[in-house]
Amino acid sequence: MSLKKSIFLIILILLIDQVSKIYIKTHFTLHESIDVFSWFKIYFIENDGMAWGTKISDFVSFISDRTAKVALTLFRVVAIFGIGYWLYDTTKKQGSKILIIAIALIFSGALGNIIDSVFYGVLFDDSYNQVATFLPEAGGYDSLLHGRVVDMLYFPLFEVDLPQWIPFYGGKRFNFFEPVFNIADMAISTGFIMLIVFNKKAFSNN
Repeated sequence: MSLKKSIFLIILILLIDQVSKIYIKTHFTLHESIDVFSWFKIYFIENDGMAWGTKISDFVSFISDRTAKVALTLFRVVAIFGIGYWLYDTTKKQGSKILIIAIALIFSGALGNIIDSVFYGVLFDDSYNQVATFLPEAGGYDSLLHGRVVDMLYFPLFEVDLPQWIPFYGGKRFNFFEPVFNIADMAISTGFIMLIVFNKKAFSNN
């Protein structure tokens, strides 16, 4: 697979990701939802940059959320250059099609969420009790590097009460699948799954 084709794939995923996020951001208030099916909802939430609707505070408690967010965003910016070089080098060496597609998916997903984290704070006003405006006259809801990632895909396939005998979680209500995510998250996850499942083919030139 050529570099041009991989770039086309990246642009396509990036467009779908950003169009869906901008639409949700400018048509939904925060936590507003629409039932598409009983097992699929469009549910608008925002997070500080972690994947699958998770929050930085869920993992880091010894530094402030704002400091952790900037560190995470800068790390992602550095990482995206590394992934980009990996993609360029792999296509130059005519690596396997599976590997190139997987890297392109990871790259496009990471870049999609980086755009939210870096720019959305200055491009939109907040979504609390209102539909956000693109490029508001009063300015955005935060500064550069402090944007929140837009998530909207929610698949509550089923809920069940866990048996009492299960350690720690016994008796609690279990919702599968609970995380809310976006197209970028899907691209990243698909890329990693391809690398795991098709590991031998991915790292073979045959």
